[in-house]
Amino acid sequence: MKLLFLITGFDYAGAENQVLLLCRELRARGCEVRLVTMIPPVAYLEELKELGVEVVSLGMKKGVPDPRAVFRLAALIRRMRPDVVHSHLVHANLLARVTRLFVRIPYLICTAHNVNEGGWRREMLYRLTDPLGDLLTNVSREAVRAYTERRIAPARKIRLIENGIDLSRFTGDERGRMQLRAELGPLGLRGEEELEAEGNGGAAQPSVASPSPFIWLAAGRFVPEKDYPAMLHAFAEVRRSFSDSMLWIAGIGPERPQIERQAEELGLTGQVRFLGIRTDMPALLHAADGFVLSSKWEGLPIVLLEACAGRLPIVATAVGGNAEVVLDDVNGYLVPPEDPAALARAMERVMALPPEERQAMGERGREHAAANYAMSRVAGKWIELYEQASGRKLSAVRAAMPKEAHEG
Repeated sequence: MKLLFLITGFDYAGAENQVLLLCRELRARGCEVRLVTMIPPVAYLEELKELGVEVVSLGMKKGVPDPRAVFRLAALIRRMRPDVVHSHLVHANLLARVTRLFVRIPYLICTAHNVNEGGWRREMLYRLTDPLGDLLTNVSREAVRAYTERRIAPARKIRLIENGIDLSRFTGDERGRMQLRAELGPLGLRGEEELEAEGNGGAAQPSVASPSPFIWLAAGRFVPEKDYPAMLHAFAEVRRSFSDSMLWIAGIGPERPQIERQAEELGLTGQVRFLGIRTDMPALLHAADGFVLSSKWEGLPIVLLEACAGRLPIVATAVGGNAEVVLDDVNGYLVPPEDPAALARAMERVMALPPEERQAMGERGREHAAANYAMSRVAGKWIELYEQASGRKLSAVRAAMPKEAHEG
């Protein structure tokens, strides 16, 4: 089977993570896979190369329409002759549909990754181009319901296929946990200035922090929909009752400078750590005590699945598919969006629990993720769909594939 993935870009984000995991599963079964990005990719390139996945960019610039991309994509499809084209995210979904006017695509699957992909104009474009796609999928029951109700796609042409996660990556040891907490703990962060001093032969040394503070972890891009302002206001309230608590935020994005200024204005400079891009999420989760998500809207966040896999109690807003991952009062607490006071109360509620109850809450989250979001289960759904679409059968996982190809 030949499969072509099309995606807007390739960064360290949820949709890209899913495509990478799917590439591993498909290559392990002997599928020929090509990945096409609209703008140049910046993440996971070594992993894709090791898997034998060819990566091609259409050379577009972010935010700049380029009609030539249609013909570049058509030429790639004409050369590869894939059995299935599978696009991800709104721009790639629309591009794939329009390209079908110029080249034969046996079967086109378009995947949305959110309840909200950018407003009524994009939804109108989805409706107009719907006849050019064979199937639209989304990642949560709530997203599928919303897309059907808003008539973005007819019910017969939309399907739920959840995000998946490789749970085997989420392990850790106590020594590593303590080391990371010491490195990133109160006034113990090895900040850019310290690292630069060391690189220049300086004598800067990180201080060692106590492992005792309660550490909240958040992760995601600094964009409006993540609502970090609400999170910071909630955390400022939390610190009135739990003065030794900390908040780690992993991620990048256009709003980071603004959020850093807000942390300073709220007097949180020493208690909020901005970690930037991290590729060690399992270690961060193992080092933290709780996970918090303040989004205004979501699809089915990978970070929540990771928090479940990492056995952390979770506080999240009740938007999109969050309630499908966080079962209220089972593995965490749900609160209304854009309500810092409610977010703070839920965070305090977690912190007030005895350690053994927080641990039990985390274990229940891990069990929920294993039962519903294990990547092997989700990949099985995709493979069944690809086989139905192409009329071809994929082989079982081949022992000859590199170990990391099916272990992640």
